[in-house]
Amino acid sequence: MTVPTDKKQQELKKLMTKLNILEKDLKIQSISGSGKGGQKVNKSNHCIYICHIPSNTEVKCQKTRSKESNLFFAKRQLCEKIKALQGIQTLKEQQIEKIRKQKQKRKKRTKNKES
Repeated sequence: MTVPTDKKQQELKKLMTKLNILEKDLKIQSISGSGKGGQKVNKSNHCIYICHIPSNTEVKCQKTRSKESNLFFAKRQLCEKIKALQGIQTLKEQQIEKIRKQKQKRKKRTKNKES
């Protein structure tokens, strides 16, 4: 997987400023990962660990073999966690809500057909 585009990185920075997440408040470490991958995973430090000090929120990401893309994904996960802590609806919650509404709509249609 390649490094995320500049546009996506700019959007992430905007989201971080909107949520008041400063770079200086983040403790970023690159650690050795776990799981399948054998020698490559065991010898290299591609897994990213981020700790947001003010909220004491921790994120660990090992999605790809690239440090840069893992850093991007970890920051995005951190933003989602902080959104959830602040009570803002996260992307996952929006998707769940959308599916729930679609199911209700389908149920209503079938009920009307039967009547």
